[in-house]
Amino acid sequence: MFRRLITGLSRLEDLTLVTILTAMILLAIGQVVLRNIWGSGFVWADPLLRILVLWIALLGAMAATRDRNHISIDVLSKFLPDYLKKPSQFCTHLFTSVICALLSWQGLRLVLMDFREATLAFASVPAWVCELIIPFGFCVISLRFFLYALSALFDREPSRC
Repeated sequence: MFRRLITGLSRLEDLTLVTILTAMILLAIGQVVLRNIWGSGFVWADPLLRILVLWIALLGAMAATRDRNHISIDVLSKFLPDYLKKPSQFCTHLFTSVICALLSWQGLRLVLMDFREATLAFASVPAWVCELIIPFGFCVISLRFFLYALSALFDREPSRC
């Protein structure tokens, strides 16, 4: 049951990525056509596209972390003896988890600040709604790296999470 939940969440993540990317492409093409043919476009389209870039970046980072395709600079681990590779992985994953948790915390502070000040992103859409992906995305990434750290500590290869 747990594995089915993880699989379902992964599919939801992928579906959200595809939906946002499709919306971005269609909206950008629509804006270009409207500007070139009629000389105008939607006022709210450009700010929305900027926000969608933020969403797709963080959702993509979540998916990359889930599939272990995230950017990794591991020059040192290539030269480490075998008995130090697992502790090195543990420290690296734990450090990354802590940094992402701090980014999530700061993202939450940003969301709360914009909520209190009733900042608008565009049209009548509150900025805090658009920024929710920041604390959520970094929290998910932090949790995944924490689980990877635990798996390195206990010398197991984790499943996709």
